[in-house]
Amino acid sequence: MQQTNQRVLTMDHGYNFRDLGGYQTNDGQTVKWQRVIRTGTLAYLSQHDQQALVDYGIKFDVDFRSDVEVAQAPDQIPNDILYRHLPVFPDDKTDASKSQAELSAELKTRKMNGFDHMVRVYQNMVTQPQAQAAYRAFFAALLTNTNEKDGLLFHCTAGKDRTGMGATFFLSALGVPKKIIKQDYLLTNDILASLVQNRLIKAKNEGITGTTLDTIKAQMTVSSGYFDAAMKVINDNYGTMPQFLKDALQLSSEDVNDLKKLYLTD
Repeated sequence: MQQTNQRVLTMDHGYNFRDLGGYQTNDGQTVKWQRVIRTGTLAYLSQHDQQALVDYGIKFDVDFRSDVEVAQAPDQIPNDILYRHLPVFPDDKTDASKSQAELSAELKTRKMNGFDHMVRVYQNMVTQPQAQAAYRAFFAALLTNTNEKDGLLFHCTAGKDRTGMGATFFLSALGVPKKIIKQDYLLTNDILASLVQNRLIKAKNEGITGTTLDTIKAQMTVSSGYFDAAMKVINDNYGTMPQFLKDALQLSSEDVNDLKKLYLTD
């Protein structure tokens, strides 16, 4: 990891590490660097990686994974980073933590394909009470990160779905335009391209084809379709994103102002 206002951060044993700094808001302010980081799993971090987190200023670790995911692959972080477990779902609806064999077995019993399944997952991230409670607590953690030299990291397993929506809500609250937020969301596909390709090649070599292969790809990537499905539910149920943040995530006007003071620079 480097401290040079860099979007994508490199780790020895982690992936999809990204600083949310540098994005411009509608009113011309900029998100501060080294304050909020989105990532994939922290379960395999080396000692060098863990020190890199400390050197980068990370003081808070928010984990959106389910109880089972955490038990199977606990975060490897230094003791002085404060850990918060805020499960968005009771189990891994995104299937990011499942092995190929587990996924193949599940697909045989599932009624919908991978794309449609992920659309449902994104709709649930907006509407389910547990998901809303997790994102409310996420904002509470963001609001307690008041030292400007401290950073907050949040993640799930792949760092793309539950984390992607967390980033969407955070950047929306700061007033970053939806177009930029969506670009940040879709950036995952560029970063994970080689990982996805390797998994698909492995699946093909094991004789997996057709719908199952499409589903593996659908669940390893992000899609405009997933993002748009979540935005449609927000618009249908709440009218606007600011109204969703206020009503569902209980962010007051004062909270939004405090977030802007903490995370934006002129």
